[in-house]
Amino acid sequence: MNVVFGFGTKNIGIDLGTANTIVYVEGKGIVLREPSVVAKNTKTGAIVSVGEEARNMIGRTPASIKAIRPMKDGVIADYDTTVAMLKYYITKTLGHSSGKPYVMVCVPSGITEVEKRAVIDATRVAGARDAYVIEEPFAAAIGAGLPIMDPTGSMVVDIGGGTTDVATISLGGIVSSRSLRVAGDKLNEAIATYVRKKHNLLIGERTAERLKWEIGSASLDDAKNIEGTTVRGRYLLTGLPKAVEISAEDISTAIHEPILEIIGTVKETLEETSPEIAADVIDHGIVLTGGGALLKNLSEVISDETQVPVSIAKDPLDCVAIGTGESLKSIDVMKKK
Repeated sequence: MNVVFGFGTKNIGIDLGTANTIVYVEGKGIVLREPSVVAKNTKTGAIVSVGEEARNMIGRTPASIKAIRPMKDGVIADYDTTVAMLKYYITKTLGHSSGKPYVMVCVPSGITEVEKRAVIDATRVAGARDAYVIEEPFAAAIGAGLPIMDPTGSMVVDIGGGTTDVATISLGGIVSSRSLRVAGDKLNEAIATYVRKKHNLLIGERTAERLKWEIGSASLDDAKNIEGTTVRGRYLLTGLPKAVEISAEDISTAIHEPILEIIGTVKETLEETSPEIAADVIDHGIVLTGGGALLKNLSEVISDETQVPVSIAKDPLDCVAIGTGESLKSIDVMKKK
């Protein structure tokens, strides 16, 4: 009877990212972290696998199976597949016998009302009693432990897989914000493109991502001190497999333009900020969250360009999910809205 009426059902917060989906359960914390990837049978439309298992299939599937990422640039690119993925994660988190939960989902700050409505509808169809959205930079600030309710300006830069969200926050609201569809995925694409042009080597998305984390650096000067690595792919001149030595300077050069775009967005957000909040940001610094925050020397490069102290949040990968989950405490306010 309790399940029928939803008593005892745990509400959940979902960081529905382009690269990864993280689920936070009320009272338990983060319980699930899986790639936002779904493998589908192209003939029947049936879901073959979801998450890590599907991610391992990328670039390795037969013609009848396609591994896809239903989220692109922080928004839904494939509605039906996103619904299937959300349903799988909600069921995996709460089990089949549990009642329908209220779900809080984070979205990029720059998405349209139509894109926001698509996220809410998809979450409801996937099994939520009702769904609400929270903007990523605000959730990231909560998860990073910033004093968002105080009359003090805080600035957060959340670099995810699909979008980079920059915002100044004060008194429980976003003062100024910008959302840029340049983040982890664009860095991977830039690396793959550079390797293809310079070395005539075709590499996959996962290989490009591995290069980014292993030898990538936001600073070209620092890259000179990082040892290169061997990468394998298809040599375009012969069409045969080949191993090529890639230097850290190659990777740093490849991601230079996207990094400049991110820094430009940070500067633009600072320029829109009032003098009082700008003064607070200088005192307390900019906080980086998201997977992109872990790129070597990125905080130092942003600090040099903006002349503002920059720090990386504790557990940057989980900040948005934690903030989304913490916002469940205010879900009664969302229901009234």
